[in-house]
Amino acid sequence: MSRKSILVVDDEKSQREILEMILSGEGYDVTTASSGEAAMKFVEKRHFDLVLTDLKMTGMSGLDLLKELTDYDKSIIVVLLTAHGSVDSAVDALRLGAFDYLQKPYDSEKLLDTISRALQKLDTLDVEIISESAEMDKVKKMILKVAKSNSTVLIRGESGTGKELIARAIHKNSPRSNNIFQAVNCAAINENLLESELFGHEKGSFTGAVADKKGLFEIADGGTLFLDEIGELDISLQAKILRALQEKQIRRVGGTKEIEVDVRVVTATNRDLLKMTEDGRFREDLYYRLNVLAIDVPPLRDRATDVPLLMNYFIRKHTRNTKREIKIEKDAEKVLLEYGYPGNVRQLESAVERAILLCENDTITREDLPPEMLQQNGTGGSEVFKLPPGGVNFEDVEKSLITQAMERTDNNITRSAKLLGLTFRTLQYRLEKYGIKRESDGSDNESDEDE
Repeated sequence: MSRKSILVVDDEKSQREILEMILSGEGYDVTTASSGEAAMKFVEKRHFDLVLTDLKMTGMSGLDLLKELTDYDKSIIVVLLTAHGSVDSAVDALRLGAFDYLQKPYDSEKLLDTISRALQKLDTLDVEIISESAEMDKVKKMILKVAKSNSTVLIRGESGTGKELIARAIHKNSPRSNNIFQAVNCAAINENLLESELFGHEKGSFTGAVADKKGLFEIADGGTLFLDEIGELDISLQAKILRALQEKQIRRVGGTKEIEVDVRVVTATNRDLLKMTEDGRFREDLYYRLNVLAIDVPPLRDRATDVPLLMNYFIRKHTRNTKREIKIEKDAEKVLLEYGYPGNVRQLESAVERAILLCENDTITREDLPPEMLQQNGTGGSEVFKLPPGGVNFEDVEKSLITQAMERTDNNITRSAKLLGLTFRTLQYRLEKYGIKRESDGSDNESDEDE
């Protein structure tokens, strides 16, 4: 890992110099800013692991800066310095997400201890992934392993599972963390423009190219480039991506010069790229170049224990800049906890945000939730199964349901997965886990259900 970067913010020059001397002496990469406004300009240009700011400053206060930083990048840790009479404001800062505060005059040993404790969070995982499930623990461990290398990473998972969050975590736990992270959704840009977006163009190379333009490969030099929805790339553009990965060189549209780039590429898809290679829709050589390290992100229905955590997190997130204290009626909470979430984490956040906007008296009721959640159409529905008074062995129930689904579909995994609300790969894993044998009729295949 690279040196931890700290931004010191204080409107008194002598204080900035003292803090810079103490922190630099401990090996930290220190930058100083004389105001909250100047600090935000630094933050917009590069990533900082921690911001150490005075609470009372001319112009933007430390509390205001904390709010700005939280809105801009939640992964930045903030520690405040405060005079004795401002402790109440410092406590408010803790409620808003500050890691800790120190009262002036501070002891240098205590300062360094606080900074060290704050930065220990980064040594575990440098991006907040809201989870306590065993499934996501495996993902977190994989992130920390792959982050250390420069190899390409392929993140696989359904839409809405948080694949970009995983990509950012890889970047921020990597030796490239002090450099830029660039993300592009390959499905969101017209294929005629995507080549220019990725590789840049020379002036006059096409109508509207009035000046030279750097592409994302050049902009992300030294950092990480995240290519989301990589399965949507046109075959011709796939060849150019492959060349950039192999040769570490790119050529701008309309240009003849080879430009060397040092970029770590992380990709993501909700498609089955291997099947796409078999169908001729994705280059096999590019697939194996991208699939050096793979991370599979489980759908939310496979980690139901994370729903309460995420629900409360999204309530805090969408009321952070208000004084509202949102409550949830038990019936509404029951719906949110038991729903199957085909749209995954993104759907849960959307539902919570909608409910906050619609609810009266700051209390979310069933009526404030999206209609599709209230229908409870069999995926995670509260009316489908009743828990016996004595409880159940969950694995026995799961195994029984899978066995029934396979019998009903003549052992077809694709159709069984749809009956159970699972992905093809998830059901395959469950079949292996429970040792459920099947006799394929040859019609089984992994469909494009995740597309």
